[in-house]
Amino acid sequence: MKKTTRNHLLLALTYSLTLIGGMFVGYKFLKDQGYQLQKPMAYAADSSRKVDEIIHIINKNYVDEVNADSMHHLPIDSLLHQLDPHSVYLPPAKANEFAETLGGNFEGIGIEYYILNDTLLVTNVVKDGPAFLSGIRQGDKILKIDTMFVSGRDLPREQMIGKIKGRKGTAVKLIILHPGVAQPVLLSVNRARVKVSSIDAAYMLNPEIGYVRISKFGADTDADFVESVRNLKGKGMKKLVLDLRDNGGGYLTAATGLANQILSENKLIVYTQGKHEPRTDYFSTGGGEFEQGKLAILINENSASASEILAGAVQDLDRGIIIGRRSFGKGLVQEQFPFVDGSALNLTIARYYTPLGRSIQKSYKKGYNAYQNEIEDRFNDGELTSTSVKDSLKKGKAFLGGGIQPDVYVKMDTSGFNSFYAKLIAKKVLFDFVYDVLGNRYTPAFLEQNLATFTINDTDYKDLLKYIQSKNIVIEPKLLQAAKPLILNDVKVLLCKYNLGDAGYYKALNLNDAMVKQALSSLQ
Repeated sequence: MKKTTRNHLLLALTYSLTLIGGMFVGYKFLKDQGYQLQKPMAYAADSSRKVDEIIHIINKNYVDEVNADSMHHLPIDSLLHQLDPHSVYLPPAKANEFAETLGGNFEGIGIEYYILNDTLLVTNVVKDGPAFLSGIRQGDKILKIDTMFVSGRDLPREQMIGKIKGRKGTAVKLIILHPGVAQPVLLSVNRARVKVSSIDAAYMLNPEIGYVRISKFGADTDADFVESVRNLKGKGMKKLVLDLRDNGGGYLTAATGLANQILSENKLIVYTQGKHEPRTDYFSTGGGEFEQGKLAILINENSASASEILAGAVQDLDRGIIIGRRSFGKGLVQEQFPFVDGSALNLTIARYYTPLGRSIQKSYKKGYNAYQNEIEDRFNDGELTSTSVKDSLKKGKAFLGGGIQPDVYVKMDTSGFNSFYAKLIAKKVLFDFVYDVLGNRYTPAFLEQNLATFTINDTDYKDLLKYIQSKNIVIEPKLLQAAKPLILNDVKVLLCKYNLGDAGYYKALNLNDAMVKQALSSLQ
């Protein structure tokens, strides 16, 4: 298989597994690890002075011995790349978005949207948020934001978000077109602090096994988890599947807080240590909401940082079973140093270690670019798709090349992934079809009631083929036939996402998910 074909497949896999997210795109692996922020620092406006300040911070705080004084001639990004892949400089806008993503809330109106045919289509509205209280609903189209017409214009995502979000108490004027209404309406929406849960879904897989999906470890993750577990216990949950796939990490305190909910008292969760940071141990407090009961944790190659802390602790302490594929391998701890202009430096100050002393960090000796492409290398080398990879139950607690090796390995299923499918994903055709055509054909009540048995019917499928052709994509019969089951499942999952939100999305996605099926088997 050509490398370009592999890249298309990997792209398609990435899109298929995550399908569609919300408004906010975080730094997947560059997460602040929960240390106290330094006070804003004063510096001159010129970039050379900022470099001096950064080098001073490195000399006082960096995890390893480094001759930072030799880096004065380098631009900031290149300077930090000389250190490690996770030390990063965030401009003011990125630093603010980073903080909001992990903080579990933001200041805005509480909507998710999708850019459909150069129009902002509202795909989700946070219940009881400002937009909801103003009458905005899923399926509405935003034509104008304050004085800026957005319909029919190919505007960057950053510009759109910048217009909708803003300080709480301020108002944004939106011209909205409701479905089935001829004339648009003008709404003035007062921005407020909107809470975003880090729990994507929590529901019962069967009468005694619950499922909780966590997308990131934010400030309120442990509290969100407790609430979800209590609700599931009320429905009869005795065993739990905790899904940390594609969870890029977050606050260390969130990971240890969640560990407190599943570990008995006085168990070592993780410890951190660096050149300027003495060893710090984190022990469980006990008395958690799910201290008893069988536990399975799902991880994959995109599970990083705080996800690996939790999975590593559960594995080392034999608290549960780890299912999936080797995790990302991010064991470097960042502290954030903010500057007075709103920008920030996320600098690696320590490494974290599992209870048995394992450093999870994978090697970055080959340089920044090689490190960024390491997951692709796993795909090309067959680690992600091989049927011969041994799980760690057969080789103790060993791990290869960094990351948490699962107790039970589940390969990535690439059946149906081909160049035609990759093209549909790259051009967002399936997303567009669901939001443009299919979304309003089915009601949430119907989908909820028939989720397990619902399939895309022949009429819907024929309309999909016409829609593909309308996008000037040539349909190749053999490739279409090979990818058809995957395409139909994606359309169903996206339809459930649109009509039933994140919970419906994961309920639909998990019906045919190999890792979930393995977890159900392992917990019997």
